[in-house]
Amino acid sequence: QVQLVESGGGLVQPGGSLSLSCAASGGIFSLYDMSWYRQDPGEQRELVATITSGGSTNYRGSEKGRFTISRDHAKNTVYLQMNNLKPADTAVYYCHAYRIAGDAEVAYWGEGTLGTVSS
Repeated sequence: QVQLVESGGGLVQPGGSLSLSCAASGGIFSLYDMSWYRQDPGEQRELVATITSGGSTNYRGSEKGRFTISRDHAKNTVYLQMNNLKPADTAVYYCHAYRIAGDAEVAYWGEGTLGTVSS
């Protein structure tokens, strides 16, 4: 069982930055593809960025160039650096871990951290 704990959310003005972290425990972090999702109230949870176990990254189009996902295997932590934030980026941000184990898909979610962009 993998536990994921997000941190780093808060209130920031438009144009500002937030640095999110997700600390993983209880599993072999390096085996998992790690992602950040976000969810607005009343909306579906949507993928923001992914970093594979091998370090390849992928971003949703509107975030590419503003957001950077990274991971530190020594610290079992994945990060999301968000720059030039807009009010539309206000959401709860969730950490997600995923891997294929034999014939099964294994996935875990964190509890989320709220990022609010407002003047």
